[in-house]
Amino acid sequence: MDTTVKTLRDVPVGETAVVAKLTGAGALKRRIMDMGITRGTRILIRKVAPLGDPIEVNIRGYELSLRKSEAENILLQ
Repeated sequence: MDTTVKTLRDVPVGETAVVAKLTGAGALKRRIMDMGITRGTRILIRKVAPLGDPIEVNIRGYELSLRKSEAENILLQ
């Protein structure tokens, strides 16, 4: 069984992941939740910018760009 914690930042382009938990505190966590990223949500990694930041994802039928620092707060199943 794999016990390493995987974040959204670690997912390669073209793969889909399911949100297990959000970390972070206060305004950052609230901002992530306001974007529609909650536990159980499926996220498809669409693109990564040439220098690696931001990451473009497809979530709940719309495109969203996230900074890597935000993606590190999204833990996956």
